Amino acid sequence: MVKRIVLTLAVALFLQSFARADEGMWIPMLLKKYNIEQMQEMGFKLSAEDVYSVNQACLKDAVVIFGRGCTGELISDKGLLVTNHHCGYGQIQYHSSVENDYLTNGFWAMSPEEELVNPDLTVTFLKRMEDVTERVMEGVNEEMKAGERDKIIAANIKAIKEEAIKDTHYTAVLKPFFSGNQYFLFINEVFKDVRLVGAPPSAIGKFGGDTDNWMWPRHTGDFSMFRIYADKDNKPAEYSQDNVPYKPAKHFPVSLKGVNEGDFTMVFGYPGSTYQYVPSYHLEMLTETVNPKLIDVRTEKLNIMNRYQEADPAVRIKYAAKNARISNSWKRWIGENRGLEILDAISKKQQYEAEFNKWAKSQAPQYANLLARYKEVYKNYTNYNLTYGYYREMIPSNGIELANLAGKMDALKALYEAEEVDEEVAKALKKELIGQAELFFKNYYQPLDQEMSAKLLSMYAENIEAAFQPDVYALINGKYKGNIKKYVDHLFAKSRFDSKEEVIAFIDGFSAKSIKALEKDPAYQLNKSFVSVYRDKVAPQRKKYKSELADLDKAYMAAQMQFEPNEVFYPDANFTLRVSYGQVKGYTARDAVYYKHFTTLEGIMEKDNPDIYDYRVPAKLKELYKNKDYGRYEVDGTVPVCFVATNHTTGGNSGSPVLNAEGHLIGINFDRAWEGVMSDLMFNPEQCRNISLDMRYVLFIVDKMAGASYLLDEMTIIE
Repeated sequence: MVKRIVLTLAVALFLQSFARADEGMWIPMLLKKYNIEQMQEMGFKLSAEDVYSVNQACLKDAVVIFGRGCTGELISDKGLLVTNHHCGYGQIQYHSSVENDYLTNGFWAMSPEEELVNPDLTVTFLKRMEDVTERVMEGVNEEMKAGERDKIIAANIKAIKEEAIKDTHYTAVLKPFFSGNQYFLFINEVFKDVRLVGAPPSAIGKFGGDTDNWMWPRHTGDFSMFRIYADKDNKPAEYSQDNVPYKPAKHFPVSLKGVNEGDFTMVFGYPGSTYQYVPSYHLEMLTETVNPKLIDVRTEKLNIMNRYQEADPAVRIKYAAKNARISNSWKRWIGENRGLEILDAISKKQQYEAEFNKWAKSQAPQYANLLARYKEVYKNYTNYNLTYGYYREMIPSNGIELANLAGKMDALKALYEAEEVDEEVAKALKKELIGQAELFFKNYYQPLDQEMSAKLLSMYAENIEAAFQPDVYALINGKYKGNIKKYVDHLFAKSRFDSKEEVIAFIDGFSAKSIKALEKDPAYQLNKSFVSVYRDKVAPQRKKYKSELADLDKAYMAAQMQFEPNEVFYPDANFTLRVSYGQVKGYTARDAVYYKHFTTLEGIMEKDNPDIYDYRVPAKLKELYKNKDYGRYEVDGTVPVCFVATNHTTGGNSGSPVLNAEGHLIGINFDRAWEGVMSDLMFNPEQCRNISLDMRYVLFIVDKMAGASYLLDEMTIIE
């Protein structure tokens, strides 16, 4: 058992560290002590208190979590919010139909009455954060077993959160940093009435599509606009016609001054997850086993989807968001493997580990066996992690949709298996499931799902070892003599879950007598077959090894800090508010290829190709280009579109505000350059670049393309 480190040691070592430009996702509360001087040396003109404060309005008050996985920012004192087009894509699709194809044609509300309501969409403001490490670790000591320790920590976290929001309308989140060596409490305010104000057509908002995704140069107008509504007291409220636009404590002025190479930039947002301090065995697991297999399965998914979408405009709309979700990680995994190979990341990790081992054996023997333990755990964990990833691809993550819908009935089954049924609870659950079913069939095409199901079942059988094969394969190999297509034909012929009317009627009339019918449905049986394998064979072992890795990660994090007391250590991203800062800067992509730091409208016209969906430039934009009707957004005879900088970003930073030295909004972060996409695991300052949409292009589209210049009247625009 690894000796558990003393928590205060790791924290103290972090506090002794100094910041390095470009790399890092920094805690805003700590900028005053550890970052602000360097930021100001790089050109930043504000103070740490201007960025984060609990005593006055500050930049953090204009930044929100948009939905469940993006960032957004306030750009007016009337609750107007901007984020990425791909962050608002689900809402745009929700309101789209063949008759009102907002994905293709765009949408702009020309009055508050035309703004569109979005069920379940929320935005979240951070009110304050607090280091609660000592309180979380109260009662914990080094001699405790992991289970006992975790129970005490969990109880402490629960008590801290409850106390923090008692008698308020706020919510609380408490998360570990530095692999559990430090803990922060976040007090949030969640708004539930968020309405769609505008979005450009996908030919702008998604220009370049999957072809350009993760690539530079980019010409994507990746933005959409929403408005936050509140009650008459400016507090969060469920949707109501009586709600009024929210009045934020702070909104970002929008700058038309633009960017030049070398300019200071700051990204303020919610990066999702990074893994900077993992050992070489983690990189080996990803690059040699997990990523290649998952890339293969997503390649097949995309091949099937693309073929059906290209053949039918209605299917294209139905599967637009699903295709984007699948493609996003697929291309990132490809780039991640490539980037790590070019960087020789595994070898670099191994060299570091060799030096670490020498140090540990001579100066810190309590850490001498850390890497050997890691090696043994990853040897076992890799196969379980691959199987988990493949299981997710089979059904939950845009896999066999029919089985996924059938699996949602487990909640009803459990309710009616109880001795007493609360009819009010049952009524509410049925209403929720009917809503989910209606949304499911709005975005569903049975022939596509049927072909996808056969392909996925075949790939799972070929790529996952026999010990993790679900019972459904015994049925396929027996009754259907190994013919997966025949089994799938039977599945879709006999299941009730491919009929909207039948599914809704089944849910509405569900009772205890319905349980047998549900259990006999082949789609339900298929889902249960995979869930059972995951629940009984994969999840327990995966959880066991993850727990062992968590212990090792905590010790290794503290050990690295002791090994390199003068090195930079910033916490891995965990979807909490962070600051990253750097400079606008081009880069060398490969031999003889250098990319400038910005793109323009000229590049959009160069890519124009009516025969390729991703490159169809809208007629109105062509007209503006032809007439050089650029207004105040013109720079050197064109309009700036995107730019790159050295800020360290990741998923979750989508939609983040990109600020200049004065704290003015100059861009919206939306992607990373493919050459540096491995930055979640290892940062390369020479090639890691975040890609941002220039706010001048945003205003140009809103003003000249959409004719929604009234929105500009709300903004504070810096000429």
